[in-house]
Amino acid sequence: MRDLRRCVGFVLTACALSLAVACGPAQNTNTNVGGGATPGGAQKGGAVRIGFSMDTLKEERWQRDKQLVEQRAKEVGAVLDVQVANGDDSVQTKQCDNMLTKGVDVLIVAPHNGEIAASIVEAAHRQGVPVISYDRLIKNSDVDLYVSHQVEKMGEMQADYALKRVPKGNYVLIGGAQTDNNALLLRKGQMNILAPAKGRGDINIISDQFAKEWKADEAMRITEDALTRTGNNIQAIVASNDGTAGGAISALDAAKLVGKVLVTGQDAQLDAVQSIAEGKQTMTIYKPIKPLADSAVDNAVKLARKEPISAPDRVNNGKIDVPSILQEPQAVDKENLMSTVVKDGYHKLEDVYKNVPREQWPKATAGVQPKASESQKASQVFTAFFLLLTAFVWVKMR
Repeated sequence: MRDLRRCVGFVLTACALSLAVACGPAQNTNTNVGGGATPGGAQKGGAVRIGFSMDTLKEERWQRDKQLVEQRAKEVGAVLDVQVANGDDSVQTKQCDNMLTKGVDVLIVAPHNGEIAASIVEAAHRQGVPVISYDRLIKNSDVDLYVSHQVEKMGEMQADYALKRVPKGNYVLIGGAQTDNNALLLRKGQMNILAPAKGRGDINIISDQFAKEWKADEAMRITEDALTRTGNNIQAIVASNDGTAGGAISALDAAKLVGKVLVTGQDAQLDAVQSIAEGKQTMTIYKPIKPLADSAVDNAVKLARKEPISAPDRVNNGKIDVPSILQEPQAVDKENLMSTVVKDGYHKLEDVYKNVPREQWPKATAGVQPKASESQKASQVFTAFFLLLTAFVWVKMR
């Protein structure tokens, strides 16, 4: 009987421990990641202290950026202070000044306004703090490094995709915030492809506007106006990101044209890839965020420690040719959802096809299996341990 009690106690303890291991630690949602370092730690041989200034967390993709930068900082033992300006230039400037006062070793800045953010670079350099321009280029400054995707190429990819499928007809172009240099680069890339077709008379660009602050309702207004002026005669909408694509689709829905007008996007947001799976949005540009976040943090540590960095590209910001590291984007549509965003684990199969009848879901193939959630993984591990230990007790009782 004593042996039985010992076995049962052993089983219960082991099960509790296995469940704790399976579930893992709770996610850290604090904006200060790493902890324990003093300001200027890199200069004293301690942990590098990184300030990450973000424009917004409004879009899903920026939430991913924050999470992945925090994750990488923790992995490399850096201390991270994240501040979000919510689209306010004066707030972003003050937040950066505050981080400099606290003694960060390096700043990573995703600027709201690339022109105004030049003052952040100047303030940082006065204190000997290097600055990395993240995703969006800081203009007219001596910024130390630019990490982003091939933005102009993304615009070319959007336009090329549209033109190959709709070689003739009326086009609507919807850009993002004109304060964002990426919006201008996207438009440049789009026109690299579309201008020759327009010159030949193959396409007619009936509307070429920018949506303030990348707002979906601005994109909806632009699309509604174009539909009204043409009597619903639109064949393609080159929307610069998924938010503006969603606004355009709302306008098309009211005109009963959803699925009949080609709509591009960018960011591979969940709602956008769901829309692609449903046949509402035509394509998006998928930009894996992890390589971008890892590159920013890894090079922030190197800059803080005055170690050499490898930046193979150069992008002119109006003042200098900024050393740059540019990641490769991918075009995603209904045909390759499984082999891109699902295969990479960026989105789960069941989430992407949530609004599609189950019988129409693509079959998961080797290497493209839907990934189990953390709770599912925990349950699977716990069940395996429980069955194993139950068998052990049964043997001991015999």
